[in-house]
Amino acid sequence: MTFLKISNLSVDYKMRKETVNAAKNINIDIKKGEIVGLVGESGSGKSTVANAIVNLIDEPGKVSSGSILMGETNISENPETIVQYRGKKIGLIFQDPQTSLNPILTIGEQLIETIQTHLNLSSEDAKNKAINLLKEVGIKDAEKRFYNYPHQFSGGMRQRVVISLALCCEPELLIADEPTTALDVSIQSQILELIKRLTKERNLAVILITHDMGVIAETTDRVAVMKNGDLVEIGLTKQILVEPKEKYTKSLVSSVPPTNKKISRFTIIEKENVNKNNNIKILNRWSKKIIVDQNLIEIKNLSKSFDDSFFTENTKNSVMAVDDVSLNIKEGQSFGLVGESGSGKTTIAKMVVNLFKPSSGDIYFDSVNITKINKNKDLLKFRKQIQMIFQDPFSSLNGRLKVKEIIAEPIRLHNPDIKSGDLDSYIHDLLESVELTQQSAIRYPHEFSGGQRQRISIARALATQPRLLVCDEPTSALDVSIQAQILNLLKDLQEQLNLTILFISHDLPVVRQMCEKIAVLKDGKLCEVSETEELFKNPKHNYTKELLKLMPKIESIYN
Repeated sequence: MTFLKISNLSVDYKMRKETVNAAKNINIDIKKGEIVGLVGESGSGKSTVANAIVNLIDEPGKVSSGSILMGETNISENPETIVQYRGKKIGLIFQDPQTSLNPILTIGEQLIETIQTHLNLSSEDAKNKAINLLKEVGIKDAEKRFYNYPHQFSGGMRQRVVISLALCCEPELLIADEPTTALDVSIQSQILELIKRLTKERNLAVILITHDMGVIAETTDRVAVMKNGDLVEIGLTKQILVEPKEKYTKSLVSSVPPTNKKISRFTIIEKENVNKNNNIKILNRWSKKIIVDQNLIEIKNLSKSFDDSFFTENTKNSVMAVDDVSLNIKEGQSFGLVGESGSGKTTIAKMVVNLFKPSSGDIYFDSVNITKINKNKDLLKFRKQIQMIFQDPFSSLNGRLKVKEIIAEPIRLHNPDIKSGDLDSYIHDLLESVELTQQSAIRYPHEFSGGQRQRISIARALATQPRLLVCDEPTSALDVSIQAQILNLLKDLQEQLNLTILFISHDLPVVRQMCEKIAVLKDGKLCEVSETEELFKNPKHNYTKELLKLMPKIESIYN
């Protein structure tokens, strides 16, 4: 029996010059005990539909037509109704658990506040309910963790707390908007299993918004595909993924990196830009390194510890983030670092780019021990050759500067005598090399899509003509189609410029396609290092085997 019925829903944003149709005549039915996935690229309208259900459409947007029935009640008719339903009958799980929780309140205080807002319970009864909820979502020592603050939980544990908040008032509908995007594969698996279990045990109706088609394949009963505000098609998950009817759905599924084999290039839906320059101009300026069979990076017995003080008397705990790691990266190689949160991946990357100093051990770049360099002038020479691309392109770009100024900054730092005309010409060539137009130079970061902002980040990283690119989760915040474009771009640039790439990701299918060699980390220790295909086909370490087992597989739908 249908529990939630969305009929002819349209959401419009009336701007000064035009009206943007964020959702157009959407029709979706959801039953209790069912998980329905919403997929599509950024701007497809997935989150707009979810926000319309709970009346969280920001001005100047509004629901222009249609109805949303929950049971017999049209919750889109009366704003007061949805205010009563939100949190009580409709639970919400958002992408980033850190921003969903109040950092100055304990977990217990936040749970009790939510429970008492919607349920007529005493403080003691609310506390008992909160502790039982924490146990239900798999938090150990719930009685003690009840008094902890959000920063004292890992990312996966914080997401469990968010789920307990969403469930605390016995909702009938759960809306999960990218609930596992920020989590590594092992924690992601736990959260998805938790959502599936709770769906059955509590007979919930669930809307799962995600761009991860592996998650869709293993979690949802049905899936709705959206593009540019339109519902392209909806059906059983297996039917949509195995035999899609629409061309867009076919191309969306084909752009997902396979987990069972290596491919030369990612399939893309369409280019963001029309530029086909293929990086020719930047190649003419690039001091291209001739590839020889030698190590560009040698990491020897590297360790890094952090002091974790809790301001108690004479108590000081030391956390070993990286523990005696040794590995080599050859010139021109794409080398992957994988492991769950807290495994030490990013800490190693930050030591390689000299943002962290090692507690012990050495890092050699082209046979020079860069951990022993103390003079800024000498260090600057190596920083020019090692550049980093971060996970979130929006927060890594200065929003107050135009793109031209963002890219010019590292060029001027390392080449202060460059003439204005040459600088402008070089910036335009860099933009074209990452398939952006010259007009992009005079715009600000907020005027671009997520994929375009990551292209700007890559252009900035290439500005100093580095030999090593450190890519820390460069596509985890992007849709599968935009991800394919960015990864193809990195592959092209590596091949044409002989770049060496240190690629960090928790997305194992992506790592398989991008890297020639992979190192697996756990709790700061190195589990194993292997050629990529050998690691995926014959993993040696038990932890590696477990990671591969937990990896969401779109191919699972064929079984």
